[in-house]
Amino acid sequence: MDGGVEGAIALTQDLNSHGQAQEKFAALQAQLKEENAELAGLLQLLWDAYVSAQRGSAFWQEISEAEKALADGAMAQSIQSKQNYLRLMQEL
Repeated sequence: MDGGVEGAIALTQDLNSHGQAQEKFAALQAQLKEENAELAGLLQLLWDAYVSAQRGSAFWQEISEAEKALADGAMAQSIQSKQNYLRLMQEL
């Protein structure tokens, strides 16, 4: 059981493999449900919270990367503008 859960968790690291992770977890969940329905329910709650946290983390990582790209672009524009201003002042 543990190896299966660990495998499903590993699949959640990449958003593109979340479907595979859900399938793997569903198979483990069905197996556990036969043995201990209460434990299966608790594991489902934990799984849902974990997957939600992973998706939230990925979302904020993408936002952070986009913000960094915008800041880098703004900085490059600022440097270019300052250089253009200095050239203009030298010509005068």
